[in-house]
Amino acid sequence: MAAVDIDVPVETEPQICNQEDLERLAESFKEQGNAYYSKKDYSQAFNYYTKAIDACPKNASYYGNRAATLMMLCRFREALEDSQQAVRLDDCFMKGHLREGKCHLSLGNAMAANRCFQKVLELEPSNREAQQEKKNAAALLEYQRMADFGFEKRDFRKVVFCMDRALALASACHRFKILKAECLALLGRYPEAQSVASDILRMDSTNADALYVRGLCLYYEDCIDKAVQFFVQALRMAPDHEKARLACRNAKALKAKKEEGNQAFKNNNYEAAYQLYTEALAIDPNNIKTNAKLYCNRATAGAKLKKVDQAIEDCTNAIKLDDTYIKAYLRRAQCYMDTEQYEEAVRDYEKVYQTEKTSDHKQMLKKAQMELKKSKRKDYYKVLGVGKNATEDEIKKAYRKRALMHHPDRHSSATPEVQKEEEKKFKEVGEAFTVLSDPKKKVRYDNGHDLEDDVGNPGDHDYFDANNIFRAFFGGHSGGFTFDSNSGPGNFFFQFG
Repeated sequence: MAAVDIDVPVETEPQICNQEDLERLAESFKEQGNAYYSKKDYSQAFNYYTKAIDACPKNASYYGNRAATLMMLCRFREALEDSQQAVRLDDCFMKGHLREGKCHLSLGNAMAANRCFQKVLELEPSNREAQQEKKNAAALLEYQRMADFGFEKRDFRKVVFCMDRALALASACHRFKILKAECLALLGRYPEAQSVASDILRMDSTNADALYVRGLCLYYEDCIDKAVQFFVQALRMAPDHEKARLACRNAKALKAKKEEGNQAFKNNNYEAAYQLYTEALAIDPNNIKTNAKLYCNRATAGAKLKKVDQAIEDCTNAIKLDDTYIKAYLRRAQCYMDTEQYEEAVRDYEKVYQTEKTSDHKQMLKKAQMELKKSKRKDYYKVLGVGKNATEDEIKKAYRKRALMHHPDRHSSATPEVQKEEEKKFKEVGEAFTVLSDPKKKVRYDNGHDLEDDVGNPGDHDYFDANNIFRAFFGGHSGGFTFDSNSGPGNFFFQFG
């Protein structure tokens, strides 16, 4: 069956014969644009205003209307161009100057905005909208000034505050958004900074400042390789971007120095590792997360070098930078254990166990608690002046020496205060010997068990126990003293030759 050709009518623009017809058509398009604008269908309004401009490109009001539509679509740069074209065509077009000022203000150019609002007031001195917008422009300039001062003083919270206020007036200003994002990154608020930078990159994937901020966040989160990629990309977009260049150089230097330190530590060259970590810490004070790790690494090397106090200080610095850094708490707790600062060790282990309830952490905490408990008792080894690995003979010799040194009869001519103190020490020496000379009691004592029942109750009974121990110990020897049993308990007469 043969195909049949069918003529289909095609919609065409009406034939325009003269300028008057063009102007009528342009007005028709403008009216349709106005109708869509009033219904908030800004895309269609934009289309019809464009048709009006195409039909009659010398009419200022058409550009003004399209500028208003573009402003509603948040396309402020295009709106600025239309506003400027409108006032070029008609310098007395008050709405054109007002819209140009608003676009400048939204884009963060307060001085240009101020000039436009001043022009409006020259045309219409009582224009309240222009008066208010002029105040807004002045406020924006003040926020910029405060932010610049805050950044110079490294008061990044102040800068974020000022930029939030500025963006309420200049919502389309990428420069303000970038400054806010950079300061958020410097404050360690990386997700917020990343979000701001990503929003800009979605609109402009070649924005070097936004690429720099993305890299900065990764750099400060210790993702140095990825950070370098963003810095390089930013420099590709803007070869003279000084901040990206400096950050890229710091990132590479920090990574290299840290890796050198780690290698030296693995090779047991702790002095070199300590020095390399110190050099790495000097590269960029702003890199909080990496510096926290470097402090902890240096603390580990310091502990190996017996620089325990410095190691504790380094761990404390690491925790100040990152209070969630478990490794730093563990390292500091171990240093506290090594220096018998058990209360501090318990506090750190409690922090760790609250964060990560593992069996290992629980065991560490229990051990610290036990050592703390032991440290609060009388240190019988210290009372006798012997080490914790002292032999039975060493304990006996120590008791002999200390008992004779502190026996009350040796201090009978001293003041009452001295006699009381020496009597107390004599009792403690007896207690210490009672426990440490008995293998079972010694084991219980070493394991942290309470021994109150093994050393008697407070009071005079302790004194008699101490004398009984003394008699039992010295009774079988013809030492350089005599014990006068008729003179009452505790009366010894020393005969030193």
